[in-house]
Amino acid sequence: MKILFYNHTGHVSGAERVLMMILKRLDREQYRSVVACPPGSRMMEAATRAGVETRALEELEARFTWRVDQVLKYLWSFAMVIKCARSIVKQERPDLIHANSIRAGMVMAAATVGIDVPVVWHAHDILPRHPLSSFVRMLAVLTSRNHVLAVSHAVASRFRGIVLRPFTRRVPITVIHNSVDIDRFSPDASARNELRARLRLSNDQPVVAIVGQLTSRKGQLQLIRAFATVAGQLPRTVLLIVGEAVFNHDEQYARQLRDFASSLELGDRVRFLGSRDDIPKLLQAIDVLVVNSREEPFALTVLEGLASGIAVLATSVGGTPEMIEHNRNGLLVRFGNVDELSARLVALLTDNQLRVRLGAAARREALLWYSLDRFLKEIESLYCATSMGNKPHAPETSLHANLTSIRTEKRTALPLS
Repeated sequence: MKILFYNHTGHVSGAERVLMMILKRLDREQYRSVVACPPGSRMMEAATRAGVETRALEELEARFTWRVDQVLKYLWSFAMVIKCARSIVKQERPDLIHANSIRAGMVMAAATVGIDVPVVWHAHDILPRHPLSSFVRMLAVLTSRNHVLAVSHAVASRFRGIVLRPFTRRVPITVIHNSVDIDRFSPDASARNELRARLRLSNDQPVVAIVGQLTSRKGQLQLIRAFATVAGQLPRTVLLIVGEAVFNHDEQYARQLRDFASSLELGDRVRFLGSRDDIPKLLQAIDVLVVNSREEPFALTVLEGLASGIAVLATSVGGTPEMIEHNRNGLLVRFGNVDELSARLVALLTDNQLRVRLGAAARREALLWYSLDRFLKEIESLYCATSMGNKPHAPETSLHANLTSIRTEKRTALPLS
């Protein structure tokens, strides 16, 4: 089977990491992969290093906005990219197209009008509450060739909305949770000692980390505010902020974070480590991983923390409650509640038994639910079913999704106190 993968941006973040997991592990005797993405980009470099054939397709400029002039600019970008994408599809003649974002799905749905090829929209993001979201849904329903692959039930529910409820057969949605390399992200005492020595941290020093791109959605600013309270009670505690501003409009936010930490006179207790390629070791060096996002479709960082066997403290938003059950394999807090965040941090940092219990349960969950083998089997099953034109009988399908929906209902019903 020949699959054309399309990534609308050249940046490499969570969605691209998931795509690379698929590309590296697909059986190359059974599947021939071609990646269309912006030329000279980090995404194209990653695909080339993985030995995957690539095609150049200019970056799509499109964001949700209320500005009419920006909408017109983005529509022009869509038109140009769709035209080039259609040419690539005609030349490559794939059996299936895997569009690695909602925007990529929109491009390929339009580019394949009149061409009988199924398009899988890999929805990594939660559609915002915006008038253009209804347009996205209507585009998906225009043809029965579209199939939505959602990374969580939260993503699936928001994508379907009210508009697509009557079209569950025409626009099927399959939920396949992301996975994590449970061998690469695993408990390792030697890695903990090694990295702590490199970071000039003592073995008994409390260490908190937040990992991800520097952007307001990730909530680093609120975490710094909460950490000021924690540092007042536990003066030796250190906060590691790992990541960088990926997009230009986030550079100002990154500067704001540093200025705010300085204004609170936290000194070297808040350390900005930038982007790192040793995240598995870094997670072993910390005591608590915080994921303080305003919205998370299904955060890879949470999965990596679970697999690493460390205590994870996360906001109860989006797909996160589908991974974490409060006080069993992690702790949940409400986004924006700084007092609650600081109190939970203090509780974790002062209770070693609690951290060990949560970390052990987290590791068991990762082994049971989030292996790469499980992920690839479900992805390949989706490819086979979609390429043969099979339609599921339920709006959200997959064995893993049906099982975890039961767990999700229980988790989201739990009080956070």
